[in-house]
Amino acid sequence: MRHLIIYAHPNENSLNNSLLQTVIESLEKENHEIQIRDLNKMGFDPVFSLEDMQGQFAGKISDDVKTEQDYISRAEQITFIYPIWWTGMPAIMKGYIDRVFSYGFAYRYDQGIQKGLLKGKKAVIINTHGKSHEEYERMGMHKALTLTSDNGIFLYSGFEIIQHFFFDRADKATPEDLEIWKEQIRNTYSQPVFNL
Repeated sequence: MRHLIIYAHPNENSLNNSLLQTVIESLEKENHEIQIRDLNKMGFDPVFSLEDMQGQFAGKISDDVKTEQDYISRAEQITFIYPIWWTGMPAIMKGYIDRVFSYGFAYRYDQGIQKGLLKGKKAVIINTHGKSHEEYERMGMHKALTLTSDNGIFLYSGFEIIQHFFFDRADKATPEDLEIWKEQIRNTYSQPVFNL
């Protein structure tokens, strides 16, 4: 299967990078074809500019956006890995969504009805955050994150979400926590849905 990983974290020694390596190892074990788009390493420009906006309305996109859309179009499965900062995705990931998931590529409206154009693609989302699950539940943050990311971006664009991980208290993770999370990731990628 053709698998694309879209990753956003600036620190190569981060927990997120460790989880990225686990995803890569899991996919390699199942002999997937893997492409990695490390947004920070690439220096991806996250600013959705007036030029981008005008281009979308005119049916034209910049070369860097076209490159990313080609990667997404080719992929059958996509994993998104990023931390939750200030109750949302890092700016570089949000900017990637703003620019790459454009009208006519990720979605469109047919007679006023929204249609996701990335149907048939499976997604896994891996997030880390500092607060505990209990704190997020109490605040209503889990529901908010699910609404804004899963419903508002991924399902809206047509993805089938296989799994959305929220690894909590990530800044206090023990080696035991990390091993449990890695095992959950390994189990996800060994599911039949990823090995058709």
